[in-house]
Amino acid sequence: MPREARVDRRRYLQAIGGTVATLSVAGCQSGSGDSQTLTAGTAPGFPPFEMKQDGELVGFDVELLEAVIAATEYELSGWEELEFKSLIPALNNGNVDVVAAGMTINDDRDEAIDFSDPYYSSNQAIIVRENGSFSPSSLADLSGATVGAQKGTTGESVIKDQLIEAGTIQASQYNAYGNYVLAVEDLLNENVDVIIIDVPVANSFVANRPIKSAFVHETGEQFGFGIQSGNDELAGALNSGLTTVEDDGTYRNLTEKWFGQK
Repeated sequence: MPREARVDRRRYLQAIGGTVATLSVAGCQSGSGDSQTLTAGTAPGFPPFEMKQDGELVGFDVELLEAVIAATEYELSGWEELEFKSLIPALNNGNVDVVAAGMTINDDRDEAIDFSDPYYSSNQAIIVRENGSFSPSSLADLSGATVGAQKGTTGESVIKDQLIEAGTIQASQYNAYGNYVLAVEDLLNENVDVIIIDVPVANSFVANRPIKSAFVHETGEQFGFGIQSGNDELAGALNSGLTTVEDDGTYRNLTEKWFGQK
C-alpha cells in the first residue's frame, strides 16, 4: 500500500485511538497452498496480545485476527507458533501467510514486508523490581544498568539506538531474550536491572508479579498485521475486515476484554 496513505492512517489512529480504512476483498496466493486459506504466525509470551493459557493459544491478537479473517472471504487454517525474530523470515518463506504478534510498523520492517492498517498504538514501559532500590525516571538514569528486552522488538531498538549508541550503556550490558516471560524471570532473579517492554504487555506482567513500571518512554508505535510485500489483495481484505470489526463493536469488545479499555 502507498506509504503516504499508511502514514496518514497512523496519524488518524493516534488521534482517535484506532480505526481502519476500507479496501476491496480479493483472492491471493498463500503459503497454506489454498488461495483462500491462510496460516497465521505469532509468538506467544507477549500477554495480553498472544500467550498460552492451559495449553491453548489465546490473546487480543489471536481473537482480533480470527474475527478480521471471518469478516472476509478467507478462512484461517491455523496458527504457527514461532520466536518473534523468526516471524518475518517465515512470512517471506511462505511458511505463514499473515503475522499477528504485536508487531510495530517501522521503516526497517517496511523494507522486508507489508502491513495492514494499524490496529493498536503503544509506548514502551521501563520495568524494575517492585521492592528494589533502582527507580529511574528517564533513559539517562539507566546509565550503567543492565537492561533486557525481547529480540527483534521495539524495546530492543530503544536499547540499541538510544542507550548503546548514545553511550548510556555498553553493548555488554544488554541481555536479549527469546520472549518477555524469560526477561521478566531474569529481572526477578536480579540478573538484569531493567526490562523495556510495550506498555500493555508490561501492565499484564505487573498485575501478577512483584515488578513495577518506573516510567513510560513515548515511542508512538503502532501495530499492524504483517503480510508478504506486494500482496495488496490480502492487505485489502484485512483492512476491510478491520473496518467491519470496528464498526460492529467487536474491536471495542476485545479491547475491553484484554486491556480493560472502554
